[in-house]
Amino acid sequence: MLDWTLTIVGLIATLGLCVVANWRAGLPWDDMHPRKVPWRGVLVFSTFVFVLLLVHLVNLLGVETGPDKSPFGRF
Repeated sequence: MLDWTLTIVGLIATLGLCVVANWRAGLPWDDMHPRKVPWRGVLVFSTFVFVLLLVHLVNLLGVETGPDKSPFGRF
C-alpha cells in the first residue's frame, strides 16, 4: 500500500512542478532580473521523473514492462 501512496504523491508533486516550471519558463525575459533557476531544465527533468513514476504505476497495476516483454523483441 505504501508503494501506491508514494507513487501517487510523487505523480502529483511532479505534475505540479511541471506546471510551475512551464509557467515560469514562459514568462518574458527581463534583463534587469536574470533567472536564477533554469526553468526549462527543471521542466524537462520533472517531466522525465513523471514518466518514470507513471511507468512504475503501470507496473504496480500488474502490467509487465521491460525489454523482454516488448512486442519488438530485445534490441
